[in-house]
Amino acid sequence: MFNKFAGKMMVAAIAAAVATPAFAQPAAWQQAVARQIASKQTYPRAAQMRGDEGTVKVKVYVSASGAVEKTELVAPSGSSVLDREALALPTKVGTLPAPPGGAAAVVLPLTYKLM
Repeated sequence: MFNKFAGKMMVAAIAAAVATPAFAQPAAWQQAVARQIASKQTYPRAAQMRGDEGTVKVKVYVSASGAVEKTELVAPSGSSVLDREALALPTKVGTLPAPPGGAAAVVLPLTYKLM
């Protein structure tokens, strides 16, 4: 529910991520990617107005150079607005840290919660 305290919202990405490349990536790389993406996360105004909350799991494919190749929805939040924002977010970040073991994919839970 949207309320007069909409300025008090929480947008968080949990640093726990799961890599799924041919070679397992170090946890430090996964956490660095999660932190970088979380730093650009914003709460869509339409979702705030509707009171939408939830956690979206997005799989991000990262090239050996750190470029975001594509994103896919792993688990929806229940809000199409939040899901679209979460899918677009990694490409807004730009270049990510290069995966130490070459091209990789990482699953990131992105949480949107109104306070």
